[in-house]
Amino acid sequence: MLNLLRALFVVIIVSMLAVTGWASTQCAIFAIPRAVFTHPWFIATLFDAYWAFLTFFVWVAWKERSAAACLLWFVAIILWGNLAMAPYFLVELFRIQKIDQLGEVFATRRPGKLVFPATLSVLGVLIYLLGAQSLFA
Repeated sequence: MLNLLRALFVVIIVSMLAVTGWASTQCAIFAIPRAVFTHPWFIATLFDAYWAFLTFFVWVAWKERSAAACLLWFVAIILWGNLAMAPYFLVELFRIQKIDQLGEVFATRRPGKLVFPATLSVLGVLIYLLGAQSLFA
């Protein structure tokens, strides 16, 4: 079961990278047609996704004892979504050796490391700025 959970989050990362990479070659994120951007189901899907991101972040904020780590994880999760959430879970899942220790993944608080969430946050901001470059021209 532990390997299945690890595989699930690897599949999430790989599939999100694939679909995001493919979408990026089709259309810039800030070039979404107005008809799509204003469609009620597009808006509903964005609300659903971002409420899920916020829900996940609440758990991360409880686990991470460092305020700086919490802030960086918030930025990373909001900018990257599942591309930040899946690696967070993978790191947690690789800290344990047996499925019997799964409770540690969900209930053990961590001191909060800064390098990984800081890297994701900076990359996320840079990528969004790069994508928005046409808006500033």
